[in-house]
Amino acid sequence: MNANDAVSLQSAQSTSERAATVPAIEIKDLCKSFKAFHAIDHLTLTVQQGEIFGLLGPNGSGKTTTINMISGLSQPTSGEIRVLGYDVRHDLRKIRRLLGSVPQETALYDELTAWMNMDFHADLFGIPRSEKKARITQTLELVQLLDRKDSRVSTFSGGMKRRLALGRALLHEPKLIYLDEPTLGVDVQARNSIWEHIRTLRDEGKTFLISTNYLEEAQALCDRLAIIDHGKLIAMDTPDHLKQRYGGSVIDIETALRTNAIDELHALPGIIEIVQDAETHLRIVTEGSNNIVPQVINILSRESELRNLVVREPNLDEIFLRLTGKALRD
Repeated sequence: MNANDAVSLQSAQSTSERAATVPAIEIKDLCKSFKAFHAIDHLTLTVQQGEIFGLLGPNGSGKTTTINMISGLSQPTSGEIRVLGYDVRHDLRKIRRLLGSVPQETALYDELTAWMNMDFHADLFGIPRSEKKARITQTLELVQLLDRKDSRVSTFSGGMKRRLALGRALLHEPKLIYLDEPTLGVDVQARNSIWEHIRTLRDEGKTFLISTNYLEEAQALCDRLAIIDHGKLIAMDTPDHLKQRYGGSVIDIETALRTNAIDELHALPGIIEIVQDAETHLRIVTEGSNNIVPQVINILSRESELRNLVVREPNLDEIFLRLTGKALRD
């Protein structure tokens, strides 16, 4: 190897290392206003390459507005968005070639075959004719639809359509894939298959931005989550850390309740919420690491029989409700 070759190799390695360290998405002090309404209010967050990142929020929280700005469909009022190092204001053409998208509505051509759908998408993204057949074959095999390549999409189940939409989004080999409700309307078996595809692709270096109203999906898939409301970032962390930070523990109790017992429980330190779901069911949400279970048992067992007691960690639904005050599907 001569000196020039060595310099070229070193430069290529340096460029590759630099590209790997650039965040997949970097949002700084982002604002979007529609006259007097502030849809996004000084939002700052970072998505790293090679992670599955969840964006959660109730309807009207600003999720769609944020995604539209990342995709270049809407311009920020102020602030900065970079996708894989490129500024959306100046490098939108480059960014769009690096993005794959699976919207809620799969937008497939039902009267065309799976292969024809993929072929049409390949032409839109300028995939060379010499590569197209191999690329389509490989992608349909990945999403387990190669054996149905000549079937009309109108004959596909909901799960098959979602897998085909995922395959279409992957065909031009994007580095960042946005999924809106990735398993909407599919059965459990298809859902698990799609989840497995997403995890496999993440392990191969793909980055996913997922918007979902299905909190079990967020828990199962996402490496990190951002919860936004009224255009502001409320919390961002791994699902487990969010539960540790904001959840404490949940005590589910079956017992005959006394009215004054509820008042005594409210007086205990560390009690966040007490919900009486039925005459005999009580859910107590606590914060911090202090174990107040013995005190709860002492209060409730004075005059009532405790039929069942379970202490568990909170689920994401309960964390979300605590942080936003709303159910996710509001």
